Amino acid sequence: MQANPENQPASEPDRLEAASDQAIAACGGDARQAVKALIVANDFLVQQVAELQAAVSNGYARGKFEPVPRDRKDWYD
Repeated sequence: MQANPENQPASEPDRLEAASDQAIAACGGDARQAVKALIVANDFLVQQVAELQAAVSNGYARGKFEPVPRDRKDWYD
């Protein structure tokens, strides 16, 4: 979360306003272009999540995978 000048966490509405202003400014002040850019970015992230989900094995996703315990001595070798 971003901090305001008094080092207090910004409220959610303030954070969203600042992010909106930044997105619009990055698109030369054109709000319609900012919305388009955010839609493209969101689509990219949705595609990334789908690819990562496909890459995870079914056993791991169901919690059947038992990772090597962190306290095993050969884990760090």
